[in-house]
Amino acid sequence: MAEDYYQVLGVDKKASADEIKKAYRKLAIKWHPDKNPNNKAASEEKFKKISEAYAVLSDEKKREQYDQFGSADQFRQQYSQEDIFRDFDLDEILRGFGFGGGRGAGRTTFRTGGRRSGGQQDYDDPFSGIFGGGGGRQYANMPQKGQDAEYNLSISLEESVLGADKKISLQMENRIEDNSVKIPSGISTGKKLRLPGKGLAGHNGGPNGDLYLNINVMPHPIFARDGNDLYIEKTIKFTQAVLGTSIDIPTLDGTTKRLKISPGTQNNTKIRMKGFGVPGLKGAVKGDQYVKINIEVPRKLTDKQIKMIEQLSEDGI
Repeated sequence: MAEDYYQVLGVDKKASADEIKKAYRKLAIKWHPDKNPNNKAASEEKFKKISEAYAVLSDEKKREQYDQFGSADQFRQQYSQEDIFRDFDLDEILRGFGFGGGRGAGRTTFRTGGRRSGGQQDYDDPFSGIFGGGGGRQYANMPQKGQDAEYNLSISLEESVLGADKKISLQMENRIEDNSVKIPSGISTGKKLRLPGKGLAGHNGGPNGDLYLNINVMPHPIFARDGNDLYIEKTIKFTQAVLGTSIDIPTLDGTTKRLKISPGTQNNTKIRMKGFGVPGLKGAVKGDQYVKINIEVPRKLTDKQIKMIEQLSEDGI
């Protein structure tokens, strides 16, 4: 069965931050190696597991990401030990629980972006101080996944609705990466596309990180998008609104549809074109296209037209 961080700490998935901290404190005191001198190997392993679970669940962002994966095994496939324990100060936490801390004033948070030695990233093992220092750098030579990268990708409304195949060139560290990107139909601003293995290079033979594309849909001169619906405005003459007519309406795929305007149509009327909107992602229902009717009132009239309007007014129209 896949390991679950919530089960490791013995808390519910809806547990509050305080409940998670209390659960970890209880387990940390129970399984700390100093408390188990006759069963040190097993206690060290148990302590590592509960500390890893707490490092993730005590961090709001890491916890949100973990909840998306659903299990520790899947989470570890995407995040290295360095990622999991980044900004996690085990010494400070243990001092708060009544332990002296592994290295006195030393800190056991992971450091990223620091000096490199022999081409390897320099970071601290959070368990080195409490396990006697022998395993102080046990992860240093392990394969480490590279960091993820992000790129803001602007696409047209047509590409977001109809889908597209794009090619982008990005500089990653000291290399230029050419990537083919498939834009799924129906994607919207704020969504992300993940390109596995296209991020920064891994360490010690570890896999590359991933590349995340932040999607931004550019404004369109004619169409506007709201969710999976498209909107377009069309202006007709006053007489067309009164008597009714038919008008040609463009669609985003380049075709034109004939739309009937009923007699007596009012200003700002919205006419629905069912199924001409945006395809829904992951099987969601396709949207519609709406045509907003604007009625043009003439600014200048001939004498003949004025008399006709006056006659209509006298007739109560």
